Amino acid sequence: MEAEAAPFVQHMQLTKDEPSLLGAPLPAISYSGAHGATKIVVVCNGKDALHGVDSVGTVGAALTAFAAIQAVKPDLVINAGTCGGFKAMGGEIGDVYVSSSFKNHDRRIPLPGFDKFGTYTVEAPECLKLAAALGLKVGVVSTGNSLDCTPTDAEVMKANEASVKEMEGAAIAQVAQMYGVPIFAIKSVTDIVDGDRTTGEEFMENLGAAAKALQEKLPKVIEFLAGNTTACL
Repeated sequence: MEAEAAPFVQHMQLTKDEPSLLGAPLPAISYSGAHGATKIVVVCNGKDALHGVDSVGTVGAALTAFAAIQAVKPDLVINAGTCGGFKAMGGEIGDVYVSSSFKNHDRRIPLPGFDKFGTYTVEAPECLKLAAALGLKVGVVSTGNSLDCTPTDAEVMKANEASVKEMEGAAIAQVAQMYGVPIFAIKSVTDIVDGDRTTGEEFMENLGAAAKALQEKLPKVIEFLAGNTTACL
């Protein structure tokens, strides 16, 4: 979502690309800049032309990731955004996580071989040094196309050992893996999936604070990585 990206874009003084680096007909928006010798490109899915809202979910994420990797040819992809956390996994509002892996929780295909295809686990680089240096929690990112959580979703996410629930990461990770580009996620918690409050209400209430927490960590992630490879993680 653009609201999640805005604080980081402003902090890093990135410039909106006109036109977007990804080109038509995608609604994706791109911002470019640098931190020292490190080139930074931030890409958002943009607004859906029909409904006028952020193009959230795995379809927009996969399309944008595919076009962005082709256009930018990055050395590394960072999927940054907000997420739901789990009190059962020690999650709290405002926590910031770095991914250990990506999995899907709503692609349920109970057929031999297709079950693992549905989950489609993508391992992230081990980021223990980064997590220790910046005070990040480490956990599995579980992706689905719904903001709410059904009982079946909850069962699958428990099996996935998910620490965070969101709507794009696994799709982006699958595209990045296809291109052989390393990827990890930085996710800030807006709501507690296994808590007592309605997800949508809690999400909207905490989106601003979570975006701020994300902005506080992301520049430090860039500083940590600048001039290095994923071996430094």
